[in-house]
Amino acid sequence: MTYSRKTRLSTICDVQSGYTARTALKPSASGVPAVQLRDLRGEADFDPARAETFPLSTPLERYQARTGDLLFRSRGERNTAVVVFSDSKASAIAILPLMVLRPHPDVVDPRYLAWFINQPMTQRYFDGCAHGTAMRMIPKASIDALEIELPGLATQRLIVEIDALARREQALAHELADRKMELTRFALLEQARNAQPHGNGAGRLTARRVAKPDGQVGTDKLRR
Repeated sequence: MTYSRKTRLSTICDVQSGYTARTALKPSASGVPAVQLRDLRGEADFDPARAETFPLSTPLERYQARTGDLLFRSRGERNTAVVVFSDSKASAIAILPLMVLRPHPDVVDPRYLAWFINQPMTQRYFDGCAHGTAMRMIPKASIDALEIELPGLATQRLIVEIDALARREQALAHELADRKMELTRFALLEQARNAQPHGNGAGRLTARRVAKPDGQVGTDKLRR
């Protein structure tokens, strides 16, 4: 099948809504691993091996998130996606409002798809199709209809690599700025400790007795 440079997400990715829990979920040692919205941390990869286990009714196969999949936040202020940790041997059941996105590996790289979904322009698209006020939700139809810029796989992976390097550079720049600020504060504190009690002496006023023309004795302020 030939894909154009811009294509709908539903043509390059299987989209599955998460498992609907009918009651409050309570962890159980005899349950199955499941991932909830609260388990995701920013845009960091999710490792199913650290998922809690819950007693869920079957069948569950279609709700499984495993290596090569994405977990999409369909509710909340930011509707971003994270990649399931690539080296994990485990899988976890996605609980609504999470959705499982399963890219077709022959046409789209999972990390590229997550990168594209998390871009500001895509987030603005979701802003325009969100439902609800107190808790906004992105309908599955809007996710299916999302248009994806789709270069070749090699270019996709290059984009992801450059983005990772740019993020690393930004993190190092922030770390360097913090270190410079820390050194500046230390130097200023040392200056404060070593300064004379009333400053460094510049502009300090002293007085000396002088004779005025009328024979009286007064004071004259001299600047050292």
